[in-house]
Amino acid sequence: MLNILPKITAGLMLLVVLSGTATHAECGLSAGAAKVDVTPPTLPAIQNGLFLEQKQGKVLDRLHARCFVFKTDRTAIAMVVVDSCMIPRDICQRAKLLASKQTGIPVHRMLIASTHTHSAPSVMNFCLGTSSDPNYERFLPTKLAEGIVKAYENLEPARVGYTSVDAPAHTHCRRWLRDPQQYGDDPFGEKTVRAIMHPGYQNPDFIGPAGPADTGLSLLSIQSADGKRPLGLLANYSMHYFGARGGFSADYYGKFSALMEQKIAGKEHPGFVAAMSQGTSGDLQWMDYSEPRRKNYSIDQYAGELAAIAFDAYKKIEYTTGDPKLGMAETRLTLDRRLPSPARLAWAKELNTSRGDRRPKSKPEVYAEQATWIEEHPQEQIILQVIRIGDLAITAIPNEVYGITGLKLKAQSPFKQTFNMSLANGAAGYIPPPEQHYLGGYTTWPARTAGLEVNAEPQIVAKLLQLLEVLSGEKRKPLTTDFYNDQQRTAIEKAKTDGNNRVNRGAGKG
Repeated sequence: MLNILPKITAGLMLLVVLSGTATHAECGLSAGAAKVDVTPPTLPAIQNGLFLEQKQGKVLDRLHARCFVFKTDRTAIAMVVVDSCMIPRDICQRAKLLASKQTGIPVHRMLIASTHTHSAPSVMNFCLGTSSDPNYERFLPTKLAEGIVKAYENLEPARVGYTSVDAPAHTHCRRWLRDPQQYGDDPFGEKTVRAIMHPGYQNPDFIGPAGPADTGLSLLSIQSADGKRPLGLLANYSMHYFGARGGFSADYYGKFSALMEQKIAGKEHPGFVAAMSQGTSGDLQWMDYSEPRRKNYSIDQYAGELAAIAFDAYKKIEYTTGDPKLGMAETRLTLDRRLPSPARLAWAKELNTSRGDRRPKSKPEVYAEQATWIEEHPQEQIILQVIRIGDLAITAIPNEVYGITGLKLKAQSPFKQTFNMSLANGAAGYIPPPEQHYLGGYTTWPARTAGLEVNAEPQIVAKLLQLLEVLSGEKRKPLTTDFYNDQQRTAIEKAKTDGNNRVNRGAGKG
């Protein structure tokens, strides 16, 4: 470890030392889990996850914050998975400060991540055309803190186990390449769009996916120390969202969690908490656009299929016989935003002036408002974290991360198993790899949800790999040509299949 620490800043080393690690000789592991209801108490409320602002007055299913605390005699770590689209850093910070005062867990040893349901109340201003709901913004931090406190109060001697299985049928790249002769228009009136999301099923104007999918389904299981009672389950999968219409909903994440609680604990262990966290799905979705549309395919069917895969994997998990090392490291990174040109600002000013005080009602109006916001907020500070539980590492990233980025982190991690949690400790927008910026499209158009500098992704990956090295005491694995060859081979095979499907089925536009 001595050969790694000199590369890290003094501030980062302080956080790592404070987090510490624990071994079997020093102490045992305790864990606690809790679930609190975060459904909006005041309706109607502003909904997040839509392009334009709208209010919802109906609740389709309850929203929750699912909380886990791990503790040894040297450190304690809290993790929260919230049924929310995205939570800004200041809201997360409020919740952490409240919880820290009541539990003693330092703020920098807490992780709060959104599931990314697009059917949740908004707590983020200038999230495209949507503002924050003031009532819900006041309500949410206290409930998140309440969940951490309850999980802390439920601490008991525990053991953990983890696994990962491949689930390729339930997530696919949703960002497809256009025919090179058919560039699309961006919101600024220019033909820059070489790739878009959701091209339609078997659309002949698109030649194939723009990147690979991270198809790993990861599970962290928590049991009582004697193995007789399940305490909690943290799952992770890279699929953007399924979508519920007509009211507030936890999306498939809530349905998956309820199914796993039923399968694992039933009525015998009512305190058991299962959670599905968001992986690296910035360019991923459940639809496979190379195939015909699946008629009458429902969110319940999707959640049920994924839960069945997870439960089969869960039954094969092996648990630690000793106490796992527990540690956490955090650092902060300041990134520039891509500022609008004088011409873009003039265009935005004209639209903003004509709109007045009403909320945007069109795509150009949304991006005109965003241009002004970016000009006033030229930088973003983000929090990056890594948690170690034995030979498992969990990275936490406050962005919507592409599948290829998640695969790179997993391939280079020095840990036996690694998974990545997106939209954690804030919401700082999409981070396409630099080469994806050339392709344009929604995830690259400058906005609070997609405005960071072109080289943000490699900087974030580099910082996370440093943290992984610190917590493991080992160097990262090299990213070999085999990794890129495997990704290229998969993409070529996928493109051939997509082409054959279009020819054989004579598909029209979706």
